[in-house]
Amino acid sequence: MLTIKEFRKVSSIEEAYELNQKKTNRIIGGMLWLKMQTGNVNIAIDLSGLNLNTIEETDTEFKIGAMTTLRDLELHAGLNQYTNNSMKEAMRHIVGVQFRNLATVGGSIYGRYGFSDVLTVFMALDAYVELHHAGIIPISEFAKMPYDNDVLVNIIVKKTALNCAYLSHRQTKTDFPVLAVAVSKLHDKWQAVIGATPHRAVIIADEENILGEKISPETIEAFANYVKDNVKTDSNIRGSAQYRKHLAYVLVKRALVSIGGNA
Repeated sequence: MLTIKEFRKVSSIEEAYELNQKKTNRIIGGMLWLKMQTGNVNIAIDLSGLNLNTIEETDTEFKIGAMTTLRDLELHAGLNQYTNNSMKEAMRHIVGVQFRNLATVGGSIYGRYGFSDVLTVFMALDAYVELHHAGIIPISEFAKMPYDNDVLVNIIVKKTALNCAYLSHRQTKTDFPVLAVAVSKLHDKWQAVIGATPHRAVIIADEENILGEKISPETIEAFANYVKDNVKTDSNIRGSAQYRKHLAYVLVKRALVSIGGNA
């Protein structure tokens, strides 16, 4: 059980940052994963009064506030058009609508959970996190960073030319994924993001240009095998390391077929 001594609704990001420097204080989002933990929190820091629950779209980017819900991401027409509905596909399996109406993108990204569909799909995009102290950092770098006491303010997605597909495998609906895969072509380079390995999501880039300029059945098969051979997987209650490698091969292949047509 989580015990909270004091609740504080802050009036600025600076106030939230200063409070968050104490290890006994904690920023709260939707309070969905956090409430399942055991411990004592001196001050629970609430960001809900800072207007960070919006998705702003311009000609060049999407700016997503940290308090935006997963349901808002799932239903946002602009994001889904840009990602070929990969955003919706990544969100729609997460527990249920009631859960997604509360869970925040800031909590999901900042947590960098090994099971995260959210982190996996954003890593396939030209995405960045905006931190109050550290500034703007590519999300691929942020995913590798250790936890600290900075405050995540926004997620920024640049409208870079993109081709993207998202797939996951679950033992049952609403469960955590056994494996999550996002495949994208970004800056003219193909990559596969593999999540729920069960570690934090990682990028397997097509450094050897296996897929070439125009994907084909042969290059799809070769890249799917390349990902399977190069992704590090481990075992847990949802699946073995070997099973996850097989799923990586299958889901990468299916994602590429969906992007490139019938193979």
